[in-house]
Amino acid sequence: MESKPVRILSLTVLVCSLGYFVDMFDLLLFPILRQPSLTSMGIIGPAQIVAYRNLLNSQMIGMLLGGIFWGMLGDKKGRLSTLFGSIALYSIANIANAFVHTTSAYMVWRFISGFGLAGELGAAVTLVSELLPKEKRGYGTTIVAATGIFGTVMAGLVGKYLPWRTGYLVGGGLGLFLLVLRFGLRESGMFKQMHTTTVSKGNFFMLFTSTERLGRYLRCILIGLPTWFTVGILINLSPEWAPKMGVTGPVAAGTAVAFTYTGITLGSFASGFLSQVWGSRKKVVGLFILLTLAGIIFFLTVHGLSPAMYYMLALYLGLTTGYWAVFVTIGAEQFGTNLRSTVATTVPNFVRGAVPLITGSFVAMQATMGFHGSAAIVGGVCFLLALGSLVGLRETHGLDLDYME
Repeated sequence: MESKPVRILSLTVLVCSLGYFVDMFDLLLFPILRQPSLTSMGIIGPAQIVAYRNLLNSQMIGMLLGGIFWGMLGDKKGRLSTLFGSIALYSIANIANAFVHTTSAYMVWRFISGFGLAGELGAAVTLVSELLPKEKRGYGTTIVAATGIFGTVMAGLVGKYLPWRTGYLVGGGLGLFLLVLRFGLRESGMFKQMHTTTVSKGNFFMLFTSTERLGRYLRCILIGLPTWFTVGILINLSPEWAPKMGVTGPVAAGTAVAFTYTGITLGSFASGFLSQVWGSRKKVVGLFILLTLAGIIFFLTVHGLSPAMYYMLALYLGLTTGYWAVFVTIGAEQFGTNLRSTVATTVPNFVRGAVPLITGSFVAMQATMGFHGSAAIVGGVCFLLALGSLVGLRETHGLDLDYME
């Protein structure tokens, strides 16, 4: 009985958690540093929103393509090769971000950063899910997701107290240091066993050869849309939202992000723990989506908050979108060993890859609908798709993962 907690807190879980910590550090460091970095390049005023959208889209497109590449690699060559290949690439790209002087170069390195970032979470969740006993794997993936998300809190502190170029160097250095810890990790036994068979491995197109399999895959993606709508549209643009909401003082993007991801960290632990106690992933995700929806309705209708109250609202929205830990676990649990890495890696990155569509729709409607109207429409679509998709998903808590598609 006492061996199970040791297995949960193993070296594999530790390294996977720290890998996602560095992953999320980089992912949120960029929006925190967008204002000082773009200002230093001579881009000011409304032009910053356009530049930010282009840079963010470059990063997210990189994550979309990287998710496919790393996911297939994980099923073909192993979970560990994906885990450390992605960490190495985004660490190098992070360092390169510190030396850009034009938006064109910035876009190139944000694309490469995104491509590298795409592989870490899926490989980590797949590896942990396959190494831990089925009764306990929810705890392991929760530790990975929650620890990783706390990296954004560190990003907020680095962005606040260090020059923007130094911030990127810190992120790259943390990633390279993490590579040293890779020695001693073992590959998934399920992958090793599967690799001796002739079954098709990491075939991304298998997801489209069966209507049932495709529907399962799309549902896994769509339930995550509310998380990135909340972060990408409401939180990352906090300085632009504050005056439109009548906030009584200035609001800093870095502080809002730090509060939000503190909430997401707490929410990740809470959602993962509840999914184990309730014996259900679906109930927890449904509850958290509805709580997020209530918070966003308040966000879009309230007026005259103090900066302190605005940050408390950001904390709440982070807490309720903290079902990300359960969301990534669902993706890993829905598919067999020969497609598990492909799905677990592409699902969160396809959600992130939807950001260009979400932000593009939001920006396109601003002229006629304004900030509040366009956010209400785009957000409404995201929540309807998420809730509708959740209904059709099978429950996977405690499911034996030792099978193939």
